[in-house]
Formats: sequence, C-alpha cells, structure tokens
Amino acid sequence: MREVILDTETTGLDPAAGHRLVEIGCVELINHLPSGQVFQRYLNPEQPMPMEAFEVHGLSDEFLADKPLFPQVAEAFLAFIGDAPLIIHNADFDMKFLNWELKLAGYAVLPKSR
Repeated sequence: MREVILDTETTGLDPAAGHRLVEIGCVELINHLPSGQVFQRYLNPEQPMPMEAFEVHGLSDEFLADKPLFPQVAEAFLAFIGDAPLIIHNADFDMKFLNWELKLAGYAVLPKSR
C-alpha cells in the first residue's frame, strides 16, 4: 500500500489574502514504512516574507529568491503523489494552500478525500 506524508510552509495563514506556498515536502510510505523516496521543493512566493512567517520556518526572502515558482514544480509534485492517499497533519490548512496554487497554475484541485 502506497501513501504519501505531506507538509507545507507558507507566507501566512490565508491564500485568499495573497499568502503563498514556500515549501512542499513529501515522504513516500510503502506498507506504512518510508521507502526512501521524497519530494521536497522550496518555492519563490513572489512577495516579501512576513516576519511572523519567517519566525515559524526561517525561510528568508534571500534564500527563496532563486527558487522555482509553483507552476514550475506542479507537474513533478502531482506525479510524485499520484493517486496515493495523503497523510497531512493540518490537512485543511495544507489542502487549502495546495488547491489555491494548483488552481492558479491551471490544474485541477485535489479532492478533500485524498
């Protein structure tokens, strides 16, 4: 059985307020054990990092300046997760941001049942 543990970091709490993803991290599990396959990308949010967010994750404007934009990694991300069930600690938060970014990039959103 394949599952994917997923986590994100963001510039804030609400994508509708303009906050963006700055990191996606995934770990593949096979039969509940890490397989060694991971997907991890830092993302350029195209906006300054608020101090409150920097204090949570430590990702600075300077560090993220040369990182890809979400549309540049979306296909690789979707290919990595495939149709595997997603294990997400704060699922509502992470799915809200992922689906916002996917929609902005012209992709279908992920169903909450994932």
